[in-house]
Amino acid sequence: MKFLAVLLAAGMLAFLGAVICIIASVPLAASPARALPGSADNASVASGAAASPGPQRSLSALHGAGGSAGPPALPGAPAASAHPLPPGPLFSRFLCTPLAAACPSGAQQGDAAGAAPGEREELLLLQSTAEQLRQTALQQEARIRADQDTIRELTGKLGRCESGLPRGLQGAGPRRDTMADGSWDSPALILELEDAVRALRDRIDRLEQELPARVNLSAAPAPVSAVPAGLHSKMDQLEGQLLAQVLALEKERAALSHSGHRQRQEMEKELDVLQGRVAELEHGSSAYNPPDAFKISIPIRNNYMYARVRKVLPELYAFTACMWLRSRSSGPGQGTPFSYSVPGQANEIVLLEAGHEPMELLINDKVAQLPLSLKDNGWHHICIAWTTRDGLWSAYQDGELQGSGENLAAWHPIKPHGILILGQEQDTLGGRFDATQAFVGDITQFNLWDHALTPAQVLGIANCTAPLLGNVLPWEDKLVEAFGGATKAAFDVCKGKAKA
Repeated sequence: MKFLAVLLAAGMLAFLGAVICIIASVPLAASPARALPGSADNASVASGAAASPGPQRSLSALHGAGGSAGPPALPGAPAASAHPLPPGPLFSRFLCTPLAAACPSGAQQGDAAGAAPGEREELLLLQSTAEQLRQTALQQEARIRADQDTIRELTGKLGRCESGLPRGLQGAGPRRDTMADGSWDSPALILELEDAVRALRDRIDRLEQELPARVNLSAAPAPVSAVPAGLHSKMDQLEGQLLAQVLALEKERAALSHSGHRQRQEMEKELDVLQGRVAELEHGSSAYNPPDAFKISIPIRNNYMYARVRKVLPELYAFTACMWLRSRSSGPGQGTPFSYSVPGQANEIVLLEAGHEPMELLINDKVAQLPLSLKDNGWHHICIAWTTRDGLWSAYQDGELQGSGENLAAWHPIKPHGILILGQEQDTLGGRFDATQAFVGDITQFNLWDHALTPAQVLGIANCTAPLLGNVLPWEDKLVEAFGGATKAAFDVCKGKAKA
């Protein structure tokens, strides 16, 4: 505020000085010479003014009284009335440099040409000084305008600062209009501004000291009416976030509980299977002779009993699949003895008898009907041979060729990394079983080769004279796992068939 007051005062003083200099430099019109009291040459000046024709210029208005009329007349000089000399410069009590009354006219310029060189130089000096004063006045005017703009800007900021003052400071006494009551350099105004700034500073210090105490008090329970509205909204937001987190934790706990329950069920199922295996080993027949003397039994038609082969098959360009089957189905259709699915193709290899349709072989969703039958509920040896070249296929039952054909998925290789399921048909990779397509009965000696067996080899396996294990998938206990209630029991098909 002090800087503002001093700046305004300096601007006002500069403006007044410039105005005085401009007024002092303005030439006055010709008028009869006034007598200067106290001067010895006033009479000669008056007589010279009366004798001179035309307008007479004087600097008495600029310099005031007390100046000399001019230098004394030289001997032999012409009379003053004939060629009046321009009045000499009068020295004023003002600080301005003395100026000539006006630029000389044509006649006066002629007279000045004959004047002394010193007077001509003095006239030029006076003219240059006047031009400098004029430029100074213009600069002062521009600076005053800039100062006025700065004052307006600072006044606006002061008004905004006063609008932000506390109510106690705003209402303490009548507000004083400093622009109208006095000058900006008034000591009373400066003191008032200092007091306002000091009061603001004291209030800020007091608030900074009270802030830790308010923070400590916020931990204690306060009346509901004293809580600000903003704090209420923030508390509501925090409560909403806390509730959302609690709900999320509850959902996670429920999901974990459900997952844990499912894992417990699976573990219990695995334990049941292991206990059954242990019981079979402890009390089973001594005729159980791994790795190939066992069978898989599925007693009822459902979509959850099956056996899974725990071996990854390679890519095959030909295969022969042989197995012993005994169907116990009382209705139409014998179901699906086995199915092999791969990613992207659920029906890569399927042996299926559905409803009243004959048994079918599906390879890559291509179908060939097989002249095979399992409806007498007895043991039968089934062999299926296929090669990708021309899609040739052959079907054997009990060692005898029952049918053959071609163009079954010709030139299509069997894809690797699939899942082989015994007793169920897969609609997706390893799942989505359909109870109407399930196999009911017993399966044993399922072997797989990567080439087509000869009819003699097939006959030797079927009459138990030349047993042969598959080079891709042999019938071994460690490679077959039962699920969903399907049982694995010791069984030698050749001995059982002989007893029958």
